[in-house]
Amino acid sequence: MDKRGITVCLVDDDALVLRAAGRLLSGEGWRVEKFCDPRAFLIYAKTHQPRVAIIDIIMPIMNGLEVQRRLRNISPLTQVIVLTSKDDPLVRSEAFEAGAAAFFLKPAADIIFLQQIETAAASGNC
Repeated sequence: MDKRGITVCLVDDDALVLRAAGRLLSGEGWRVEKFCDPRAFLIYAKTHQPRVAIIDIIMPIMNGLEVQRRLRNISPLTQVIVLTSKDDPLVRSEAFEAGAAAFFLKPAADIIFLQQIETAAASGNC
């Protein structure tokens, strides 16, 4: 897959996670946009329609499930991957019911995580 021109958005309130995941994805050839404020991400998504969004669940401004719900209304083709430290079966179920392509616990195994991003990007029709 030609990753040039495909944007992967990272939404997490933890700067260390944004930096580490951003380096991992950039090193694999993805164009990365990082957001510590989910509201800023939703504004960006409305105009840019990113192919893939990797969203944390526990954030102070707005939780990841709410971000996912709002994203579905403004950019329905964006593929969502959840990357969180919260291992809660109810949260996992809600994320998948809302259309998440994958659900990973931090820290995610790099190879499987990267494969899922590629799969999600390939299935998006943006």
